[in-house]
Amino acid sequence: QIAELTRFYRLPREALPMHALTAPGVWDALLEHMPMTAMIRNLATMTRVGLLAPMSNAAHTVCERLADTERLRKARVHPIQVLAALVTYASGGQAGRSRGEPYQPVAQVVDALDAAFYTTFGNVTPTGKRTLLALDVSSSMMSGEVSGVPGLSSALGATAMALITANVEPNYEIMGFAHEFRPLAISPGQRLDDAMRTAYGHGFGGTDCALPMLWAQSKARHVDTFVIYTDSETWAGQVHPTVALADYRRGFPGARLAV
Repeated sequence: QIAELTRFYRLPREALPMHALTAPGVWDALLEHMPMTAMIRNLATMTRVGLLAPMSNAAHTVCERLADTERLRKARVHPIQVLAALVTYASGGQAGRSRGEPYQPVAQVVDALDAAFYTTFGNVTPTGKRTLLALDVSSSMMSGEVSGVPGLSSALGATAMALITANVEPNYEIMGFAHEFRPLAISPGQRLDDAMRTAYGHGFGGTDCALPMLWAQSKARHVDTFVIYTDSETWAGQVHPTVALADYRRGFPGARLAV
């Protein structure tokens, strides 16, 4: 009866009694009109209750929606949202919102999330600014968590954002830094795992967040926006980042810094 009422009145999950949310039929009714972001958040639960299973109608529906570029655009789904969902869902109940009773992820849904990550690059609005992207590539970046999702390390999040920038911005340069500053050959056509190897394939020392501005000043490189991705475990260097930015602005007024 709850499933029928849910379907007829298009009720959201929040309107239902808790005991009803263990029934596959109720989740089947919810899925019919479930918004995209809610669907992405509830993939683990729908798998646990048995609605999402290999070759099931529900799995087909989920994969079809995740492949719908226009639906993803209208829902304003950001690639990092999809990446967090991918890491969480693929963990089988060991990470993020899905942490709890184990479940077997549906392989087709995992693949659909992976594809949706790249599809949603188009949802990001470019700034058109001359952007210098600086990734902290020190070893500590491999262990941190983004948004409390184990498996979504600071390194993975930073690399994902670098890929998004490479696919969206017309004027950008991607560099890696710790105790020194060097180019990272991350290109728009790369997959995330390949870009991770590019960014974090070499050993680095302490983290000096002033290096992007010092390097740009030494090269007389005109940068509108410095974007630094770091886990903030930083102590190295002789110049404070704010001092380096102030010095850079003497030659290039108006430069911005986002950390």
